[in-house]
Amino acid sequence: MQHSFGHSVAVRKATAWLSLFLFWPFFYEIGDYLPVGSPIWVDFLVCFASLFEEVRMHTCPLCQHDQILHYFTDKRREYLQCARCELVFVNPEQRLDAKTEKSHYDLHENNPLDLGYRRFLSRITDPLLERIAPQSNGLDFGCGPGPTLSLMLEEHGHVMSLYDLYYHPDRSVLRREYDFMTATEVIEHLYEPNVVWQQWLNLVKPRGWIGLMTKMVIDREAFANWHYKNDPTHVIFFSQATFQYLAERDKLELEFIGKDVILLRKTQ
Repeated sequence: MQHSFGHSVAVRKATAWLSLFLFWPFFYEIGDYLPVGSPIWVDFLVCFASLFEEVRMHTCPLCQHDQILHYFTDKRREYLQCARCELVFVNPEQRLDAKTEKSHYDLHENNPLDLGYRRFLSRITDPLLERIAPQSNGLDFGCGPGPTLSLMLEEHGHVMSLYDLYYHPDRSVLRREYDFMTATEVIEHLYEPNVVWQQWLNLVKPRGWIGLMTKMVIDREAFANWHYKNDPTHVIFFSQATFQYLAERDKLELEFIGKDVILLRKTQ
């Protein structure tokens, strides 16, 4: 049975702390009135267990593991972490609906003529261009309303296709195979990263490249003051450990370029 995260963790945790505070002086006497096996005792023990920050009612949206830990809470949202792949993700009940999400994306102004934006994207295009063959076929996944990275790669002779859920929704491009694909500032927005990740693997030919840009989780202390988590459209956060898990599981070669560029290559 599915329980709401808000009730199971936030409310239950508060209840457990309040119960401990109120009943601690009478802890040893409670057993005289409430048998240890009673439903109230059982519920209290469940509440108390939640204080140790293990949340079992969710599965990881990336690797589907069922051991999920409470990671961080701020005034906006609750964040969980997978004990296996170390993905940090927002409680699914706190995601934006599609209409609100798109309204945020509509505010983006990515101008292909903006030299500053091109410099930003060159952090991924430069290392990618060093690795792909001339006149390769590529897909820019999640290109947004003002595709720029694809233009930069086309200027170097590569043939690019575009896909974006809202702005370039032609799904026919997802039925082909490519020499490489890119997703810049995309992965942190995914509601179903397990599905999309498998889709990316299927889109790329053997020995093909997947080029990603995303800011990565370092630790809880840094996360607490991290501006990146404050974007309401950012719902999952990878760390190097998460990418290392995927690379090992899916037999990918993995390179980290700087702080936010990740290159993966299919080995077969």
